[in-house]
Amino acid sequence: MKKTQWYKDAVCYQIWPRSFCDGNGDGIGDLEGVLSKLDYLKELGITCIWFSPLYCSPNADFGYDISDYKNISPDYGNNELFKKVLDEAHARGMKVIMDLVVNHTSDEHEWFKKGIDKNSKYHNYYHWRDGKGKNPPNNWSSLFEGKAWEYNAENGQYYLHLFSKKQPDLNMENPEVREEVKDIMKFWLDMGVDGFREDVITFVSKRDGLPNGFPIPQACGMEHYADGPRIHEYLTEFRQVLNKYDCFVVGEAPMMTVNKALKYIKEGPNQELDMMFHFKHMEADCIFMDCLCIGFSLKRLKKAFSTWQTGLYGKGWNALYMENHDHPRIINRFGSVEYRTESAKSIANSYMLQCGTPFIYQGQEIGMVNIDLPEVEDYQDVFAVNNYKTLRLFGFSDEKAKQRLKTSSRGNARTPVQWDDSENAGFTTGTPWMPVNPKYKDGINAKAEMENPDSIFNHYKALIKFRKENPIAVYGAYKEYNKSSSELYVYERTYAGKRLLVICSYSDKAVDFKAPAGYDLNEGKVMLCSYNDNPVVNNGFKTRPYETRVYYFEK
Repeated sequence: MKKTQWYKDAVCYQIWPRSFCDGNGDGIGDLEGVLSKLDYLKELGITCIWFSPLYCSPNADFGYDISDYKNISPDYGNNELFKKVLDEAHARGMKVIMDLVVNHTSDEHEWFKKGIDKNSKYHNYYHWRDGKGKNPPNNWSSLFEGKAWEYNAENGQYYLHLFSKKQPDLNMENPEVREEVKDIMKFWLDMGVDGFREDVITFVSKRDGLPNGFPIPQACGMEHYADGPRIHEYLTEFRQVLNKYDCFVVGEAPMMTVNKALKYIKEGPNQELDMMFHFKHMEADCIFMDCLCIGFSLKRLKKAFSTWQTGLYGKGWNALYMENHDHPRIINRFGSVEYRTESAKSIANSYMLQCGTPFIYQGQEIGMVNIDLPEVEDYQDVFAVNNYKTLRLFGFSDEKAKQRLKTSSRGNARTPVQWDDSENAGFTTGTPWMPVNPKYKDGINAKAEMENPDSIFNHYKALIKFRKENPIAVYGAYKEYNKSSSELYVYERTYAGKRLLVICSYSDKAVDFKAPAGYDLNEGKVMLCSYNDNPVVNNGFKTRPYETRVYYFEK
């Protein structure tokens, strides 16, 4: 099969299935619910769906702890129903990619259960080690909970888990494990799936001997597994499978830089991944983790945007996103709840018109915001437990740590999608697995958004249509203006003699904007704006709260 780069023109939509839409009334989102909303996604203009894990899982980390890679969880349906969703999506011109989680499995996977026996071949599927006296094999810490080692009384050894103790790390150094990964890929690709998002894929290679890490309070040992010693060898091996299909693969990579990313995604015969999800722009209001908030800085956001836009242009392809299942809602973080519609449109124009493939997370297109729940535990986020300990280490009181976690929890992005203003926002006829944000009664729902021509939904719809019809929005070169501004993000795209000027305010204050040299705003076509009237005075204008405009120039 001829391999193409169809993903460059795609607009992707992430579905976190548990909270998308419930089709059978049990309170949990499922594939029947997805099936009922495919026309909604087509109406928006989506051309590719990314499913967060649908596989069988005990749900310690809601699907990212997989107990069976080749079967759909009964919570969501079964393989036959998934194939129906796949076929129906294809019939509507939408590709489908799946999450591939192979850094770790569930501790309830058959491989792990059999591998407890030291004489089983599956023992070497994981990192089992003897302790050092009464201590674990090394000093590594888990990114989710405590130490990275869990003792198993049955065989008297410890196993490595970089995340939850119910997510034991696979031993990718074992060639049999890599064969299993390739077999999983082929199983879904042969069914018709169009690619994968590879979860924390840059963590799968660990340094030989698993030496002690530098003694820091968080992420101790990361230098021995982030971009590990054989990672490129393994991904090249996996690529040999992927190259037999017209598919694409995007990797997730914490602590990633442009130069490191190019080792994975530089286009050419040795390319390992097609795109890379990095986190640099998501650190515009925090240090390393969302809970370590230091206040939003537009300058930090712009620097990250521009670094990746200029650093990859002509070399590799950008994955563009502002929300996903691992972060709170972006309006609360970078925008304004008071100016929800205006700030959402400004954020949309900020990233959707950059060079790369844009991803939209469920509910983002209707401006969903964070929920306010009474207790941290109500957010049902395993990551929050470790983050609480981190905040306490940094001197936060119990009360302040819990308040910070409520605003920074991933659970904010995992509340049920708000479809209309009926009971439970139209998500389910049963009892929702997680509380529905009551804001759905205030017009934050898909039905209201679709009916309002000036809504966030219709802005995203117009943006997607513009991208599809104008190659400049996909392939154009990028240049940033007004770099020193802490209130305006301004950039241009140029392609085939055409120019695009994007102006985005991140302030509720009036800000003076003057067009860059060489631009006459009166000669451009104004579009994709947050306000209906767009006056120009002396080749500039004074912004209204979170105002955004796009000017298109034929020359």
